[in-house]
Amino acid sequence: MANVPAPIDMTKTPEWEALQKHYDALQGNISLKQWFADDPDRVKKYSFDLGDLHFDLSKNIITDETVQDLVALGKAAGVEERFQDMLHGVHINTTEDRAVLHTALRRPKSDEGKFIVDGQDTVKDVHEVLDRMYAFADRVRTGEWKGVTGKAIKTVVSIGIGGSDLGPVMVYEALKSYPHAVDVRYISNIDPNDAAEKLKGLDPETTLVIVVSKTFTTLETITNATEVKTWLLQTLKEQGAIDGSDEQNAQAILHHFVAVSTNLEKVAEFGIDPANAFGFWSWVGGRYSVDAAVGFSLIIAYGKETFQDFLAGFHEVDEYFANTPLEKNVVALMGLINVWYVNFFKAKSHAVLPYDQYLHRFPAYLQQLTMESNGKSTRWDGTPVTTETGEIFWGEAGTNGQHAFYQLIHQGTQMIPADFIAFVNTPNPTKVGDQDIHELFLGNFLAQTKALAFGKTADEVRAEGTAEWMVPARCFTGNRPTTSIFGKALTPHTVGNLIAVYEHITFVEGTIWGIDSYDQWGVELGKQLAKQITPAFHDDEALAKQDASTQALIDFYRANRQ
Repeated sequence: MANVPAPIDMTKTPEWEALQKHYDALQGNISLKQWFADDPDRVKKYSFDLGDLHFDLSKNIITDETVQDLVALGKAAGVEERFQDMLHGVHINTTEDRAVLHTALRRPKSDEGKFIVDGQDTVKDVHEVLDRMYAFADRVRTGEWKGVTGKAIKTVVSIGIGGSDLGPVMVYEALKSYPHAVDVRYISNIDPNDAAEKLKGLDPETTLVIVVSKTFTTLETITNATEVKTWLLQTLKEQGAIDGSDEQNAQAILHHFVAVSTNLEKVAEFGIDPANAFGFWSWVGGRYSVDAAVGFSLIIAYGKETFQDFLAGFHEVDEYFANTPLEKNVVALMGLINVWYVNFFKAKSHAVLPYDQYLHRFPAYLQQLTMESNGKSTRWDGTPVTTETGEIFWGEAGTNGQHAFYQLIHQGTQMIPADFIAFVNTPNPTKVGDQDIHELFLGNFLAQTKALAFGKTADEVRAEGTAEWMVPARCFTGNRPTTSIFGKALTPHTVGNLIAVYEHITFVEGTIWGIDSYDQWGVELGKQLAKQITPAFHDDEALAKQDASTQALIDFYRANRQ
């Protein structure tokens, strides 16, 4: 294990005991409606501003005592000290003995020389790669970089999976209202249907492919990259653009493929010029890498200035989190409140509900960030966890979700804390008659958090003339916790803000639970077994080694494959 102190079992601390007593005392006495009535300063007390984002925590099931006890828990767990350790390169990723330095990816150039980790000037190295990416992207955006037939690039195809795909896809969609020099399509699934659909209508003469794989050995990514290479060479030959000779094929790959990888040998074997490979480091986990070279497609699409603004949004939150005491730190408080719900209220899931269509991929992005980070049953010293960890993150853009799953959040038997995200301004203001459609949209955003907090009583239902037998079905208990995040506008800067907020929420939870939020061994077994099982589709000896269920399913495949 890396030289990191063993985690504290927080369930054995006085701070945990105080929270348990507080929780027990609250039972039967929770009433957000009454708490608001009793405390006219509640909203002001639980509201915070960070950059262009405004946070309202007042509709959470918290009192002053709750916050006081949660802050005490965070201090006892060493949240502030551990974050400083992370910033300065202590190997808090214990199972892989690595530093965790995604915060270095967004530090300004002026920080060069200040963060030397394992003999490496992390900020200098980051900016060297950024500068190379900016220069290459500029050549593509201006048309200087051309395909093998001399045509400028119009479309980028980015191939990755997991952290090499979810982040760039989400941010590309989030910023679609901004001018972009090229269109980007993303291929991740090894299912051939994904590549088939994404390549439809593309002209290989004007297509640039980015292969995103740190090791250049990721099965899904290299399989898809090989498939796209075959498509590109075959289509170019069919169009008469190349003759299919080895020399012309090699030139086509050089002009139409670049890589985000550190394995330059494998990159060269594929046919990509290693000079056009952009790397990142072992101290950057995949799900924390959208602001590294993994975001190369975003630089090509939106340009250097937009990407720099995106990075500045991250850094603003990093600085805030590092320098704001826990009791005033909205990001830390959100993480601590999540612990409150998971460990005391036994909430199993957490909804993220962006009221902005451009953020429709944000819940999917958070699924990997949070669940791959904190879906652990052992602590960072290898001992078993002592309480529940992780949350099932899920969600959908409003108002679509209102007509799908909000019923469960409002009247179901489970507590589902929810984060609502919206923006004051829209890039597409629209009126129908006198109705401002964005205001109608935001009215829904505000109405949902109000309904979840305050509910509707039986007497209120009766007053509407509802038949008595139907009254229970139309009551809302309220006291369903929500956090509102209201931004001025969805900009590159605020997207960086939002991602960093949830990165640090995840960090706080992991610290309380004593887990390593930066490894992901749970994804390995399935990968290993897939390599063993795949030959069994055609090899009877390999089939005989499988369990009875797997054998039967492969038999079904053999009988029905056309």
